[in-house]
Amino acid sequence: MYGTNMTVRKRLTIIFILSSLFFVFLMGRLAWVQFVHGSELQEKALEVRMRDIPLEPRRGSILDRNGKELVISISVDSVYATPLQVEDENARATADKLAPLLGMDADKLHKRLIKKSSFEWLKRKVDHNTAEQIRALNLPGIELVEESRRHYLDPGLAPHLLGFAGIDNQGLTGIERSYDKELGGRPGRIVIEHDAAGRKIPEAKHYYIPAQPGHDLVLTLDETVQYFVERELDNVVAQYNPKFALAIAMDPETGGILAMANRPSFNPNNWSREPKSVWDKNPAIWYNYEPGSTFKVVTAAAALEEDTVKPDDSFFDPGYIKVADRNIRCWKDGGHGSQSFVEVVKNSCNPGFIQVGLETGVPRFYKYVEAFGFGSRTGINLPGEERGIVIPVDRPVTNLNLATMSIGQSIAVTPIQLLSAVAAVANDGVLMKPQLVREIRADGKTVARMQPEKVRQVISANTARQLRGLLENVVADGTGRNAFVEGYRVGGKTGTAQVVGESGGYVSGRYVASFVGFAPVEDPKMALLVVIAEPQGGVYYGGVVAAPVFQAMARDILRYLRLPETPGLKKPRKPYEAEEPRVEVDVPDVVNYTAEEAGRILESAGLRYQTRGEGGLVREQTPGPGARVNQGTTVILDLKETVSRSGGTVAVTVPNMRGMTIKEAGHVLENMGLRIVPEGSGVAVRQSYSPGAAVKRGAPVKVVFQPPVRDNDTGPGAVTTRQPESHIIQGPDIH
Repeated sequence: MYGTNMTVRKRLTIIFILSSLFFVFLMGRLAWVQFVHGSELQEKALEVRMRDIPLEPRRGSILDRNGKELVISISVDSVYATPLQVEDENARATADKLAPLLGMDADKLHKRLIKKSSFEWLKRKVDHNTAEQIRALNLPGIELVEESRRHYLDPGLAPHLLGFAGIDNQGLTGIERSYDKELGGRPGRIVIEHDAAGRKIPEAKHYYIPAQPGHDLVLTLDETVQYFVERELDNVVAQYNPKFALAIAMDPETGGILAMANRPSFNPNNWSREPKSVWDKNPAIWYNYEPGSTFKVVTAAAALEEDTVKPDDSFFDPGYIKVADRNIRCWKDGGHGSQSFVEVVKNSCNPGFIQVGLETGVPRFYKYVEAFGFGSRTGINLPGEERGIVIPVDRPVTNLNLATMSIGQSIAVTPIQLLSAVAAVANDGVLMKPQLVREIRADGKTVARMQPEKVRQVISANTARQLRGLLENVVADGTGRNAFVEGYRVGGKTGTAQVVGESGGYVSGRYVASFVGFAPVEDPKMALLVVIAEPQGGVYYGGVVAAPVFQAMARDILRYLRLPETPGLKKPRKPYEAEEPRVEVDVPDVVNYTAEEAGRILESAGLRYQTRGEGGLVREQTPGPGARVNQGTTVILDLKETVSRSGGTVAVTVPNMRGMTIKEAGHVLENMGLRIVPEGSGVAVRQSYSPGAAVKRGAPVKVVFQPPVRDNDTGPGAVTTRQPESHIIQGPDIH
């Protein structure tokens, strides 16, 4: 009995101890959950029964320098669903009613309505009429929330610069993207408590956290100046149908962008329907191109600052200059003869600028190329800016490289780089960082003001004033006469450059015409660049295509800015008309050659040809052999039959095979029914029958071949190989 009681007591003790330990564990766990993880678990519980409806902030407006609104945000409604509140049996009917209003497929909409989720966007930013029709239906689980949509008041005004925002009001391109943080604001939300089935709870918690609107931006852009620029670019497109065209206007004292326009353009209100190739890049900051003669401003600035040249220094232009093994032509046939450096600039003389560039030397020339900002980004606050292409100075740079860079070849720049450099000349040698935004405002009050940013002093004020005078001569009496603005002293430079192909080399017939300038010369308040890529219609010179566009823009801008006119300015005697460079060539002798071979010889000499009559051989040519004509002249070829009948005998006329290879001569004779008997190798120097002789069909014709020799080789039957006329470069930059 005693043993049994002890056993029971032991068991009770063990149970008590275990129960106590378990109770202590439970109390500890409860304390751990309550005090250590209580806040975290409470938040998770709230997440389960609370539903967040995001509230998009109103994006800030964008205004021009005068406070005129360019971009605003307008209130719109977005449609969303709470699928847990849509009864499954009603989901089909709801989808059928909503689908036509939302422009959606009813089946796809139905699948979204029966999802086991607490929130589904159905369509964002619907128009007012659609929103009212949906409200009138009063469908369970279907609600609307106010959002905002970006609206561009004048969709054709500076879309590449302003950019656009996406469906979630995030900036995607242009200023909208660069200043997305300032414009975007801070989102808010509505928080509503629901039960496990997603139903609203009476007297439930309801939080409203308001969105904070974005700041407004005040730009340096002037809406009126932008309009002038856009209008003239439309005229350019109508007249020349270029691949693209652009213009940038800048205040040289501050670097502020007054206008920036591109063609083709797009509508930012419907950007998703526009070609990506149009809105994806801004050519004004992205396009790398050889600037041609507009770059001579940099060459002149470097030479004047380094005292390499003085305005009254004398030059002689025979029509070309020899650099290394190349002859680089002047754009004017026969050259400009004797002239001062003032006239070199006025006439845009290639040999003169090359001579100045070579005398300046690579180290000093590169010093100013880099100082003016070429080869690096300007820092304009827009996405997608390129840095241009400059041959690395340690490549090394040869005299030929330096010569071609001096006239704007062998270097690629962006339009914003070139305008910034010329604006530095207008600003007494001070290079300014391009500026887009003047102020940031909140509730109409200025919260930040952007100050103009000086980059560096590139040339002295003295040199800048001297160079401005030289560039004024270009407009007053040089290649830029078509840019003259009555009542204002204008300085500037024309440019015409060939387009560089994707695989290197220049593409025939494709040019970039440009003009860059500033006004008034005595105290410039405006710098302006016009670039027209690949104009159609046969006219492509900067002085003819781009300068008149500059003149039209500058005239209206200067008057709009209310700048005082200079009385008594002498108007240029006559408009500038480009002089086509003429290259003379000797007409080769192609009599008794086959028509095919004669055409090949003439084309290689830079001549065109036209055949008359029937036959396989050339009987006569006009102009005759040895005549001196302009390149591109058409030579008339009178043909004759290669086979004739004389007294029942079939006769064949022997062609001229001089200069042909064995393969070429054999092919020609075989086609005419004759048999070649070759001797030697190389090119044909002699043949057994004279060209034009009549022989029987099938007759053997002995042809002697020898290796080609150079001009200084002599000897009987020697064949001369000469450097073609094309060895003398006609620079892609015209003037």
